[in-house]
Amino acid sequence: MEEEKVVIHLEKHRWPDEVSALSRQRWTNRFLIVLIVVAFLTGWLISAQLNVSTITPVDSSRFARLDAIINTLSSTWFYGKDIENIDQTLIERAIKGMIEQNGDPYTEYFSPEEYLEFSNSITTNFVGIGVQIYNLDGITVVEKVFRNSPAESFGVVPGDIIHKVNGVDVTGMDVSEIAGMVRGERNTVVSIEFLRGNQTIVKDIVRDQIRSSAYGEMLNANTAILEIYQFGSDTAEQVKVYLDDFKQANATQLIIDLRDNGGGFLDTLLKISAFFLDKDTLIIQQQLRDGRIEQGFVATQSRYTNFEDIIILVNQNSASASEVLAAAMSEQGNFTLVGVTTFGKGTVQITRPFSDGSALKVTTAQWLSPEGNSIQDIGITPDVEVNLHPFFVNERKLMSDTDNVLVDTVSDFTQIAQQALDFLGYNPGRMDGYFSIQTLDALNAYAQTTSIGSVESLTPEIYRSLYTQVYREWYANKRQLDPQLLKALELLQP
Repeated sequence: MEEEKVVIHLEKHRWPDEVSALSRQRWTNRFLIVLIVVAFLTGWLISAQLNVSTITPVDSSRFARLDAIINTLSSTWFYGKDIENIDQTLIERAIKGMIEQNGDPYTEYFSPEEYLEFSNSITTNFVGIGVQIYNLDGITVVEKVFRNSPAESFGVVPGDIIHKVNGVDVTGMDVSEIAGMVRGERNTVVSIEFLRGNQTIVKDIVRDQIRSSAYGEMLNANTAILEIYQFGSDTAEQVKVYLDDFKQANATQLIIDLRDNGGGFLDTLLKISAFFLDKDTLIIQQQLRDGRIEQGFVATQSRYTNFEDIIILVNQNSASASEVLAAAMSEQGNFTLVGVTTFGKGTVQITRPFSDGSALKVTTAQWLSPEGNSIQDIGITPDVEVNLHPFFVNERKLMSDTDNVLVDTVSDFTQIAQQALDFLGYNPGRMDGYFSIQTLDALNAYAQTTSIGSVESLTPEIYRSLYTQVYREWYANKRQLDPQLLKALELLQP
């Protein structure tokens, strides 16, 4: 009998690159399963013609065929000799094939390794120093310092530039490579050289467990912003730390940012709801396969009453648990939603871990808002719709060193460059991808502010410069450039 432990959560939304990678893996698994079955059947037919007496009748009871196929492949399949732990491998593949054929993208089987990776991703726990960084022109800048982190304790501040890690100059390295150097074993020391203005500061920081699914800060004397990246196992505790800070700072207005939040655990959602809604408030309804409705309520009286006004930011990547919270806050708290229509992921999964470390995550219900509304494939429409600049909404890609786009042609690269020019205040004339003379003039106006000089076409050099400059402006002045945040602040004005 397998050891059973059920964990209920609202499935985390997967991004397009994750979906593509997963799809490729699934097709590989399907091909292998088909190959196994074809190989077995071919051998069986040949054997039947050569020696009929070798055919063994197969019991047609519920699992006998599966057992017989696995046993036969394990013992006689020629290519089985190349597969380590063949019994376990065949079982894993059979299970994955069964799950992938059911048409539900959120029901999945995890091997022990996959389940460990999944669990770590949803809890967002790792060992490091507790900063969020971004990279521009090969320079890595600290964007955020998380509360109660080693970085905060050692005096790291936003805007610090990471120059060296353990004596190694990291200029020009990818963010992921630098993050890998900063992370390590708990209670070990990483030496980081920061550039702060004209100063060089070296800090020997002791690594620790980092929990980074929430972040908050005061925007002005009365208004705070709370960013929730996902609903991990301890996100509620992280949120409470920031809310206590805001209360201490006499904040009366709060902006909750759920943009790009892909979901997480149901119990975390209920805990966070208690910070903003009264005890016994209905938060979520789950419609089970037999039609029964189960309801989830705020269980404790933990509301922060210092917040007189609350606005929630959402976008097209707000999914699952973040949609549940947004709907509950809107319907039960009458709080305003700002942004664009959410993703529309309205099903609930439970995860059953097995004793060998594997797990099955299966859809068990469809969730409904407190008023009984479904958002599956629909999403939640905000009260006030505000779009980001097209550069940050549409798909972006980089030019290769051999690409070159000429005037009077149409290209995706031209459209992205036009959007970048428009964001930076240079009028490209149009933003549909057609490389017009006016676009060339705008491109040259921008090029004159760089060392590139005049241009006659869209080259990789000018394209990368534009791309980087947009992100430099965005990260350096995000609070002043984010139209959704600015609209929220405007609505909070008396």
